[in-house]
Amino acid sequence: MKEVLLLPGDVFLTYGAGFFSKLIRFFTRTIGESRTKVNHTGIVVTEGDLESCQVVETLLRVRKHRLWKRYGPFSHDKVAIYRPINLTPKETDIIVAKAVEQVGKRYGIFSVIGHLLDWLLLGAYVFRRIMQNTNYPICSWLVAYAFAKAGKYFDVEPGAAQPDDIWDFIQQNPDKYQMIHPLKQIWQLSDS
Repeated sequence: MKEVLLLPGDVFLTYGAGFFSKLIRFFTRTIGESRTKVNHTGIVVTEGDLESCQVVETLLRVRKHRLWKRYGPFSHDKVAIYRPINLTPKETDIIVAKAVEQVGKRYGIFSVIGHLLDWLLLGAYVFRRIMQNTNYPICSWLVAYAFAKAGKYFDVEPGAAQPDDIWDFIQQNPDKYQMIHPLKQIWQLSDS
């Protein structure tokens, strides 16, 4: 396996194979937009390779765990990892600290409902603003909120952020983000 060193503040995005992942990709696409590439996101919070680094992500609860534990051997999810190259060490510390502060909080199902209702309004930021509750985060809010605390944004308010918004911003800003791992299964990484 090719060695990949991940650093605190790296952003990972996933393309899940499951039914819920497919629903998220469907309902985060707006009219005229190209097909949604990802449905989940999180933040690397400790330095390490793919097997040893720890991440913070929102699942049923916000969890801190090894990336490999969830996305390693036999996971069908594809994972892309990007490194923000415009952060100072202090900004990185803020992002990691804000992400870790969320650990243990329950998943924000009402925020998902807000995203769905806004989708019915062609993406308007109405219900997400009304239903926003920082005590019950979703994955994209967690990443966007942590970065916003360091003064970095993904061209949307943290409460309006969707994984696809984060993906689109990263793809459109190669001067701010460097690809560390392409969107594919991390356990199938080859030396080529």
